[in-house]
Amino acid sequence: MSASPLFSATAGWTDLAQGGEPLSPLDGRYRPAAAPLSNHLSEAALNRARVHVEVEWLIHLLDHQVLPGAPTLTEAEREHLRALPRRFGPAQIARLAEHEAVTRHDVKAVEYLVGEHLEAAAAELGPTSSLPGLREVVHIFCTSEDINNLSYALVIKAAVEQVWVPAAEELLARLVRLAREGAAVPMLAHTHGQPATPVTIGKEMAVVAHRLRRQIRRIQGTEYLGKINGATGNWAAHVVSVPGADWPAIARSFVEGLGLTWNPLTTQIESHDWQAELYADVARFNRIAHNLATDCWTYISMGYFHQNLAAQGSTGSSTMPHKVNPIRFENAEANLEVSCALLDSLGATLVTSRMQRDLTDSTTQRNIGVAFGHSLLALDNLGRGLDGIDIDAERMAADLEANWAVLGEAVQQAMRAAAIAGATGMASPYERLKELTRGHEVGRAEMREFIRSLGLPVEVEARLVELTPATYIGLSERIAAWAEATQD
Repeated sequence: MSASPLFSATAGWTDLAQGGEPLSPLDGRYRPAAAPLSNHLSEAALNRARVHVEVEWLIHLLDHQVLPGAPTLTEAEREHLRALPRRFGPAQIARLAEHEAVTRHDVKAVEYLVGEHLEAAAAELGPTSSLPGLREVVHIFCTSEDINNLSYALVIKAAVEQVWVPAAEELLARLVRLAREGAAVPMLAHTHGQPATPVTIGKEMAVVAHRLRRQIRRIQGTEYLGKINGATGNWAAHVVSVPGADWPAIARSFVEGLGLTWNPLTTQIESHDWQAELYADVARFNRIAHNLATDCWTYISMGYFHQNLAAQGSTGSSTMPHKVNPIRFENAEANLEVSCALLDSLGATLVTSRMQRDLTDSTTQRNIGVAFGHSLLALDNLGRGLDGIDIDAERMAADLEANWAVLGEAVQQAMRAAAIAGATGMASPYERLKELTRGHEVGRAEMREFIRSLGLPVEVEARLVELTPATYIGLSERIAAWAEATQD
């Protein structure tokens, strides 16, 4: 059986892998939007955090005089140590790769890099420096997970607080602006896809803003946990080697000194429960944002939102020049789905580890940046999409004018209230309105004629006769203003 023409053709194509072309769209087409996360959630950023933790652990032990016979660091020596993570860049990344090619272990490679930095101190600080003699202090009492769990907590915390939350808050600000602009713009609601009690477009945007704000606050309240307690979480080697030290207190002060919350009860690994909690909150935010994307797409298709062609800056269809496709919302929708799939997987798998430790979390956690990257890309597209739409009040008004039947709810409830107040002739209000409206065309004249035939109290009749679908918006304008609120 011969090979297909396509297969035969590709066999002679240039091997693009040799040029280092990115496999992930986050590192290719979408890199500008996702790039800010690279400073926190890339492999290089993780290694920088590992170096930071190793250096700070060494300083912590010496400054607290935990190790009998160990020297006291000078300020110049502390500065030399801390310069390694601070100046961490291409040269250190390359050297780590060389070490890992030998060690076949990423954290061990970090240990060797820090050790080299100690040995180089004499050239900078002089022959009397104690740093070259401190090689055995590097990584002392640590299992790899002691370094990893703290490093991941630090980089995730930084990525969330410095990149993701600001992007989420920018989206929230855009929604608040849209809620403000559309606070008094009436819109026909659609429950189950059918015409329903009118609202304002601003009120609907305020609802989404309120939902997203709650999730942002949950995410901002995340506890980033960390531990440093040895191979099975009980400081066993610690108390044998230095029995006089208060190891739980030393561990707690170190973890908290990094800006994290100490977890005293672990196996070899920090249990990752806080990560699962965070990812669930971010995924929930994503899904609310996904709801926003699909609703905006629908409003565009209905003509309620008009796409600003200059703001969109897009070609639209490749073959139909009249079209400007709502690609920002579609792109956001798809990337939120990818992000949620990864976040759900992370949350489900990271909370489980066989016995005292298995290594499944090592590979899993390397996808954290990808999960946040797709979410960040979606937020960027949502923001650009919202910036590129205008509210079409005239189109909304036309739909309202074509749907006088929605006043049936108001008339029915007014009849009920009038009956309770003692008015006669108000029996079976729901059934009477159903007979009028269901399956029939009801316009302004028909609705007002029906209202006048009911025998309502004069002031109630007058109020209902003056009502239109465009004015039947309840407290929507007031509710829209709540989008500005800083408190729930």
